[in-house]
Amino acid sequence: MSGPPNPLRPPPETIDEVTGPIVQRPAPPPPPPFPLPPLFGKYSFEGIEVHDTGLQPYLYLHPIYAPHSEGKLSGRPFMKTHMHLVERLANHLMKGGKFTGKKSKALATVRKAFDEVHKTTQKNPLQMLVDAVENAAPREEVTRLQFGGISVPRAVDASPARRVSVAIRNLADGAITASRKNTRPIHSCLANEIVLAAKGDLTSYAVGRKEEVERVAQSAR
Repeated sequence: MSGPPNPLRPPPETIDEVTGPIVQRPAPPPPPPFPLPPLFGKYSFEGIEVHDTGLQPYLYLHPIYAPHSEGKLSGRPFMKTHMHLVERLANHLMKGGKFTGKKSKALATVRKAFDEVHKTTQKNPLQMLVDAVENAAPREEVTRLQFGGISVPRAVDASPARRVSVAIRNLADGAITASRKNTRPIHSCLANEIVLAAKGDLTSYAVGRKEEVERVAQSAR
């Protein structure tokens, strides 16, 4: 005779003859009920590819509407890698001339430059900026070593964080330099610099600086 059902034993339909009780795995979390915020309300973060695997951890491209950290990362060592790539470009624009200390104007310049890049190339300006940084990031640099009273140049490998910083700085410097004594506005010069650097064109200021630094480093090996 069968007795009363055991409350500790699972029902018969949940028992496998070979593996025993079937374990119900938790379902994956549902997607967020809201879409990812596009940059400046226009440009999507989906599908952005970083071809240089060495730079991938240092290109911070999390979805954000307005790239402005409000100084939360300033004064903290090695926190540049946690700052958005677009914001870092705007910060370097603030170091030159009329944009000194004017974050809103620097971000407006980047937004206008992105609009011009999209109008010219019909591509996502974020992807163009990532390609420009990859093409403008030097792999080698030159340092000086002291041997007694003699200073000798030596080629050294550049760290990934250093490569990203130098590339962004040269992109901003190229736009600022091209806008001096020129009738073109600075956002148009920045858009042109990003497009040329994304193509790897040697007429780009950032790519030209990278080639010059690597050429000097090759001679100092």
